[in-house]
Amino acid sequence: MIKIWLNHWFSAAYNIITMIKQDNPDFHIIGTNENQRSALATVCDEWYVEPVVKGDEYVDYCLSFCEKHEVDVFMPRREMLSISRRKAEFETIGVKVMVDDFEIVNILNHKDSAYELLKKRGVSTIPEYIIVTNVSSFQDAYAALEKRYQEICIKFVHDEGGKSYRLIDNNRKGYSALFKKQNTRMTYDAIVEALSERETFSPLMVMPNLSEEEISVDCLKTSKGLIMLPRIKDTSRIEKLCFRDDILERTQEVYDAIQLECPCNIQFKYLKGIPYFLEVNTRMSGGVQMACMAGKVNIPSIAVNKLLGVEKDWKINKEEQYVTHVEVPVIL
Repeated sequence: MIKIWLNHWFSAAYNIITMIKQDNPDFHIIGTNENQRSALATVCDEWYVEPVVKGDEYVDYCLSFCEKHEVDVFMPRREMLSISRRKAEFETIGVKVMVDDFEIVNILNHKDSAYELLKKRGVSTIPEYIIVTNVSSFQDAYAALEKRYQEICIKFVHDEGGKSYRLIDNNRKGYSALFKKQNTRMTYDAIVEALSERETFSPLMVMPNLSEEEISVDCLKTSKGLIMLPRIKDTSRIEKLCFRDDILERTQEVYDAIQLECPCNIQFKYLKGIPYFLEVNTRMSGGVQMACMAGKVNIPSIAVNKLLGVEKDWKINKEEQYVTHVEVPVIL
């Protein structure tokens, strides 16, 4: 029996687990979370509550958990970077870990180092950006970019899910402001005031706002080639699987520069008809189930079997189609 452990994942992993079991009914899924009443518990064969610890202490817990529960494949979400740093320790006890080597994962999890690496390796669609760590350098960066671009945005270099993204919007008053999503918008003066609370702050990226379509590409390297499932994202959560040549070419270009072995998600945004690189998530995305359903390719199953040394056949359905998902009630 193959035992697969998913540690503290986001709720969308409900679909990832379902897809693995769909193709591999004999696989035994173990789940853990800080929350005993997570929805993931309903699709796992075993369920445990995790301790609230971080860093190396958490990795020690993971190593002990793998040995105690005879885990064959570990699919980490929490503390991926720390786990990646010590991946060899898991391999020593016979556990295959679905995370790439620390050197590349560390780079890709910091936007400034990721952009620098990709530029050096010839990726052609890196947007212009300036890294700042104090108020005066932010003011200089804004002044320089404002001359060339209609909209400017900021986000911290080390961020997840775009939580720190802010569009600099100096027209946040009046009736029209009622129709704008305000929590992602700040005036220039408000940002300066907020940043002024620190003499220096964590590296902040100042860049043109890429205001057109966002494309999320779910990827996995296999012996048959690179699986690429591009979705045009939409705020309505209705997304379109769309195999545009410019996106496929740029995805391949980014992938050739990083050569990840595990599933990843590469994101682009358009500005004036040009798709610019946004970021690489070194894990499966929260919407991978939508891409897989529309493309008729089971990335979670293929990825797990790849770790186990089994190459699963696949063929992408390249019919362009819309896809969404709905929330359903689950008894915990």
